[in-house]
Amino acid sequence: MKPFTDEDVEIYIQSKVERRHYLVSKAVEEVQKIIQQLTAEISYKAVRFQAISNSGIHNENIKVLAPSHFLITVPLRGLTGYREAQVRHWRYYTVNGAKLLSSVRDPEELHQWLEVEQFSKSLQQWHEEDVNIEGDLVPAKVLVVFRELVEKSIVSCNLSSKVAVLESFSSVVRVAVETSESQVEVELVPAVEIPTCWPEKARWPRCLKRWPSQEKVQCIKSLGFDLLARSNYHWQLCFSRAEHILMEGLDEDGGCRMKCFRVMRQMKEDVWCAGNKPVITAYHLQTVLFWTCEKYPRTKDWRCFPEAFLRLVQKLHKCVSQHFLKHYFLKNTNLLKYANTSDLDMVASKLAVFLEKPVFCLD
Repeated sequence: MKPFTDEDVEIYIQSKVERRHYLVSKAVEEVQKIIQQLTAEISYKAVRFQAISNSGIHNENIKVLAPSHFLITVPLRGLTGYREAQVRHWRYYTVNGAKLLSSVRDPEELHQWLEVEQFSKSLQQWHEEDVNIEGDLVPAKVLVVFRELVEKSIVSCNLSSKVAVLESFSSVVRVAVETSESQVEVELVPAVEIPTCWPEKARWPRCLKRWPSQEKVQCIKSLGFDLLARSNYHWQLCFSRAEHILMEGLDEDGGCRMKCFRVMRQMKEDVWCAGNKPVITAYHLQTVLFWTCEKYPRTKDWRCFPEAFLRLVQKLHKCVSQHFLKHYFLKNTNLLKYANTSDLDMVASKLAVFLEKPVFCLD
């Protein structure tokens, strides 16, 4: 079979990409409505948690990792005036508060400790022992409190027919949400929003880069970051507002970056890495896109779709083959570090087949 033509691309976009956009938009709308109701009830029961906003498909609280796998951040209230911790000290406690003889390991680059004293203003409830050990806000304890509130609120909101809490091997809170089309798995993540500063460890941009523009860099850094409760001791840094701004203005110069991304995401979901819990998510593809935009900043690099698309797929193939994809803002973090290597190898072999004979699957 011959490599794809412009006509093939348009047929693929109309039959597959646009259909996906419709279904995912509908699922996001339905899930958002249900989770907004649920978190409003949680917020009513506990002042520390805030309801998510109801702002359509481009809600910054919602990440679509796959068509039936979402991540939704639930903002925490009553922690303002954040500043970076200046003094490093060792922790000798378990997540239950028991004493340890040896210290807890230090966080990796994508994570950090969080002390209540790092905020100039904090609600008294954040000083209580249900979430606080020796002045630290402990994600595992926050998640225990949150899970209990989720379970109670599902009942008090009469949502038992639409939402069910899933069993989890970790402290992460996962729910199954029934929509009109299918079931969506949602990870609900308490998040400390820090819109006032940029983290010191995120040394970005690197040197003098032409993409994004200096104006956009300043705008992005002014939006700050978030800290997510997704592990036992350490809070995970998250740059969803920054990523949203980068995606929003991708093709201001009339290029085809977004078109490349949407087609690559569709091929990933249809052929290269299908399933509800894929080893490569839309977030990984977005990161590949950012690195490629930075390496090829010129308008002319994104004029010809076949050329630009294959360049993007080659970058993805390289990352998956090497089991190494750098976080866009934290250069020492490998987003594939804990991924299943045999799953990655399987995706790499499918990508290699496509690159050898680039044909779109219309079945």
